[in-house]
Amino acid sequence: MSNTVGVRIVFDLDGTLIDSAPDICAVANALLAPHHAQITLAQTHMFIGNGVSVFVARMLAAVGLSETLHAEVLAGFKAAYPTAVGQTHPYAGVIHALGILKRQGHMLGICTNKPLVPCMAVLDHLGLTDYFDTFWGGDSLAVHKPDPAPLRAAFDALGQGPSVYVGDSEVDAQTAQAAEVPFLLFSAGYRKSPLAQIPHSAAFDDFATLPALVTQYAE
Repeated sequence: MSNTVGVRIVFDLDGTLIDSAPDICAVANALLAPHHAQITLAQTHMFIGNGVSVFVARMLAAVGLSETLHAEVLAGFKAAYPTAVGQTHPYAGVIHALGILKRQGHMLGICTNKPLVPCMAVLDHLGLTDYFDTFWGGDSLAVHKPDPAPLRAAFDALGQGPSVYVGDSEVDAQTAQAAEVPFLLFSAGYRKSPLAQIPHSAAFDDFATLPALVTQYAE
């Protein structure tokens, strides 16, 4: 990248780089089966974003089960989560875009509310781990998104340079705002609101366009 400085690019994971909802839905329904309850894939999309504990609370409420089951179901979910990778795949163009960004000299990281162990498990399974230089999960710190601390930690780990956060959801937008960094919104992920209602610096629905978007933030 002549005459430019590499951008520190931190990505959300679920709904941004990977479509993991089918695996998450399968884990949820395996845990709900003994209670004769199930959730749909559409509900799974709606429940993702605020971490596994909130996901479990939302799914229990959706099927009318008591919140007293939360600790038990959460433990089961965490136990199954690292092996829930078989139905997960990167979105179209993700691998190619990550390769371009690395070759252009950008520094890449992950900041997700997914716990770190299943985060690393799915990245390893999909062959994506080596594209990134730092990884921050929902349990890496005492707080998680939309608190900006994990995102700031991810940027700090990438050294110096301009910063961009790439995500797909309202939570990601709030996190970027709190961290005071530009937010690039992947509009084909798990967002729950209309595009116009989610604050963003730019939006894209095709990863082929991401490298050019990022270049606008290089110094």
